[in-house]
Amino acid sequence: MSNMSFRLRGPAVVLVFSLLAACGNPKTTEPAAKLTVAVAANLTDVFVAMAKTFREQTNIELVVSYGSTAQLAQQIENGAPFDFFAAADVEHVDDLVAKGKLQKESRTIYAMGQLALWVPKGEDSDIHELKDLASNSVRFISIAQPKLAPYGAATVEALTKAGLWESIQAKTVYANSISQAKQAAASGNADAAFTAYSLVFREAGTVIKIDRRLYRPIEQALAITSSTRQLDAAQKLRAFLLGTEGQAILLENGYLIPSR
Repeated sequence: MSNMSFRLRGPAVVLVFSLLAACGNPKTTEPAAKLTVAVAANLTDVFVAMAKTFREQTNIELVVSYGSTAQLAQQIENGAPFDFFAAADVEHVDDLVAKGKLQKESRTIYAMGQLALWVPKGEDSDIHELKDLASNSVRFISIAQPKLAPYGAATVEALTKAGLWESIQAKTVYANSISQAKQAAASGNADAAFTAYSLVFREAGTVIKIDRRLYRPIEQALAITSSTRQLDAAQKLRAFLLGTEGQAILLENGYLIPSR
């Protein structure tokens, strides 16, 4: 594709900039506040939609850091300047509440996660159900570190209950988060990945939802940090996530809605 260049001369330059100034978009104005949010890696795709809609409604910008729940919890415990924590479990949130790092009254469960096995090659692979993971043709299976990510712990629990863990443990490769586990399969470094259903249900290949009877419910909790200086903005984000629109976004992206 060839490069094109042109030069504006004289009054034309003034005209172009005048038109740009006249067509200013009010949506590009500075946000009323910026909220720094620690978000579990399973919510990576969800929070793109969340952040856009939330800013349109409130003019509050979300500055999001993604990672494993354990890593983010450690950062909050060590004083990282987050305003809000959306985790992938309740244990890390409750631990931080007990340590005074999160506001107890703000703690609530906002979503229920679903575990899935993703096989990028789909029908071209030899993996069509869980028991196929034990086949000699399957080289590597990626999962998130069970001690860091609730979905990783759920994976080990599910495979153990299915009677498969001992036969496939040797070919399991570990990632620091479920998004990294997904990436290992996407890059071809693993034949399949256990990850959040929300991260792969729109992907090509084969997606196998794991029977929820094989693992404990993945209850995902949120809370506002005790150190926030943006309490009003943080409360608005909490209300948005728990409200009709936020819950609809979660439902559309592969989560289950907790009963209240």
